[in-house]
Amino acid sequence: SSLSLLHRFRVDKIKIDRSFVNGLNESDEIDALVSAIVELARSFRLGVIAEGVETEEQRRRLTRSGCTEFQGFLTGRPMTAAEAAALFEPQDVVLKLA
Repeated sequence: SSLSLLHRFRVDKIKIDRSFVNGLNESDEIDALVSAIVELARSFRLGVIAEGVETEEQRRRLTRSGCTEFQGFLTGRPMTAAEAAALFEPQDVVLKLA
């Protein structure tokens, strides 16, 4: 995305594209680029989220760069609308007192 959008439009978060996440294990330059994106977001007081996070190693490397939000198979698999709705339904909780 064009960096000019950060100045011209109201932006809440910057998303790190999955192509960068996939390249984390391939090059130090991509690690540096991800760190720069996170620092840019911090400078603009924006959130930053990485997409396509599939492994714990990717999450660790992103966390070291300062990223705190993630999307991808590591955090959750795709689901149907009914499965997603069930996540928000109240659950019956039974407490057993000794």
